[in-house]
Amino acid sequence: MLCCASLLHTLHAMPYSSPLSWDIFCTVIDNYGDIGVAWRLARRLAHDFDHPVRLWVDDLGSFARIAPLLDPASAVQELDGITVCRWQADAGFADYQPAQVVIEAFGCRLPEAVEQAMADSARPPLWINLEYLSAEDWVEGCHGMASPHPRLPLTKYFFFPGFTDRTGGLLCEDGLIATRQRWQQDKLAQRAFWQLFDIPEKQPEEWRVSLFAYENPAARELLDYWAHSPIPVHCMVPEGKVLADVQAVLGQTLHAGQHVSRGALTVHVLPMTDQDSYDLTLWSCDINFVRGEDSFVRAQWAGKPLLWHIYPQDDAAHMIKLDAFLSHYCADLDQDTATAIKAASHAWNHGQGMVAAWQALEKHLPQWHRHSRNWPDKLLTQGDLGMRLVQFIENRLK
Repeated sequence: MLCCASLLHTLHAMPYSSPLSWDIFCTVIDNYGDIGVAWRLARRLAHDFDHPVRLWVDDLGSFARIAPLLDPASAVQELDGITVCRWQADAGFADYQPAQVVIEAFGCRLPEAVEQAMADSARPPLWINLEYLSAEDWVEGCHGMASPHPRLPLTKYFFFPGFTDRTGGLLCEDGLIATRQRWQQDKLAQRAFWQLFDIPEKQPEEWRVSLFAYENPAARELLDYWAHSPIPVHCMVPEGKVLADVQAVLGQTLHAGQHVSRGALTVHVLPMTDQDSYDLTLWSCDINFVRGEDSFVRAQWAGKPLLWHIYPQDDAAHMIKLDAFLSHYCADLDQDTATAIKAASHAWNHGQGMVAAWQALEKHLPQWHRHSRNWPDKLLTQGDLGMRLVQFIENRLK
């Protein structure tokens, strides 16, 4: 594991109010998506707002893959200023004292003992259900809605991340954009970063691409196309599900640390790293292919073109979510560029037709890059998810 936190320096916000105590509960479903967002939120609250945070996680082993200093065998530990607790059965909450704010991340069901302790408190905590990110229109109507408990004197509020000022926004720590801009102007720092993986410095004529996706036949099409490209392509592939498709194209088993070339394509297999190191990868590539929620959001802050592999759902419900995002993302683009991005996004998620879609999209790379640089500013006009969440809580404590 590599830890590059020392390479990042974020600015601290002025305190917004008296500190609030927080309990964040997270069950690990997608190894890095759910816990990735929960861990970033815990760090945002603790570092930028100076609020004490306890993070309850049911799978510390998976958590440790993105937080390598975590001890999976320890039931309670301090990590980066946050108290991390193993989430066990109800029996582990016999003496539980709720924080002022309790968050169940992504609809995970709180243990009954926790709910009872919340109800028995002299002043029951504010209870937030932090939902999955969606760009669909219905989210605006549901964001902030109250849901009384059917049995206990408790009320839960739904908080939806989103892309408009009538949602919870996207999670972004203080100073991140300025830090990213400085990094992208620092060629020496980028060279040193790539040397950690034994990867040569980026050359002006090459494309540097990150590929983090679920299994995807479209990845095989695109990698084969890049192998015959007139432009050298260096593809960074973190260990994960899409590695099987990469192996099929290259005809060999691949492991972290390997570098394999075929024609104009060179694949670099990266080990799973901490979150800060992954940010640096996104910042240092020309185009980022991402999956799920956490890497999807971080790719937007990178200011680089991105294609999102959304988690497949029954009846193609995920394509509705994809189109909802694309309607926001492409709203300020010229029609030809918007059409090309949408077509490539559909081909990527349908798993076919990627070469033709990519060839059409290549013609619009300058417009895509320019749009990607401006996109974060548009998203942060009304503040990020952390700021909006704290304000939401404070308004209900008045």
